[in-house]
Amino acid sequence: MDLKLGIFAVPDATQPSSSVERILAADRSALDLVGVQDHPYQWRFFDTWTLLAYVAGRTERIRLVPDVANLPLRLPTMLAKAAASLDVLSGGRVEVGLGAGTFWDAVEAMGGPRRTPKESVDALEEAIGILRGFWDGERSLRFDGEHYSVRGAHPGPAPAHRIGIWIGAYRPRMLRLTGRLGDGWLPSVGDDYLPGDDALRMQGVVDEAARAAGRDPADIERAANVMALGGEPRTWADQLARLASELRFTTLIVGVPQDDPIGFVRRLGEEVAPRVRELLG
Repeated sequence: MDLKLGIFAVPDATQPSSSVERILAADRSALDLVGVQDHPYQWRFFDTWTLLAYVAGRTERIRLVPDVANLPLRLPTMLAKAAASLDVLSGGRVEVGLGAGTFWDAVEAMGGPRRTPKESVDALEEAIGILRGFWDGERSLRFDGEHYSVRGAHPGPAPAHRIGIWIGAYRPRMLRLTGRLGDGWLPSVGDDYLPGDDALRMQGVVDEAARAAGRDPADIERAANVMALGGEPRTWADQLARLASELRFTTLIVGVPQDDPIGFVRRLGEEVAPRVRELLG
């Protein structure tokens, strides 16, 4: 298994140097990616895209993922433009985690739309079509949807690589959408999030939807946010290896504790990651 390992970062504006340094440490420690959560209405947080752009210029190899981009507050055309621009500037290191939206009171307070669950999934499906249209080389893009309209926009720049759309999905319709249209599935796992039995069942829903759409389920990235590692550090590699081997996740994005975050990131990259890959063969 070609396992990829990274960190889940909080864009904490109250500790600017710490927020940046843990990402730089991940790059230096040979980790594969960093996922940055996107809650623009949180007063303590940096804007996620601004932080990603800043660290892109200070890193060399690590992949950059909004985890997940807050679609109701980010117009799909502008999200496509931002992602493609950063992909070019970073040398092809951007993937896009995408969610249908949550915390609707906060979204509405920022001037965004309040959507029902059905509306939010409908809007997400429309947004995926717009993103792909912008990234796939169309000279002029038109789209008439219920939630978004594009009338002859000229996409560009073209991204440096085919940007993956990883969908944060839990409910049946979102899981089927992931299998039908997504490049990856990106839930959060753990005792307080998604138990293992549910994760395996949801993997099956994604697989079934992919096959029904004529796609190979193996082409869909299986990424997961691992919000916390428990127990002694000597057990961390075993915990992550089990998530990969038993729950079928090929990318693991690990939450960073507040206690000695830089030391944790270095240990994850320099000690834990090699051990996990050894356990997985």
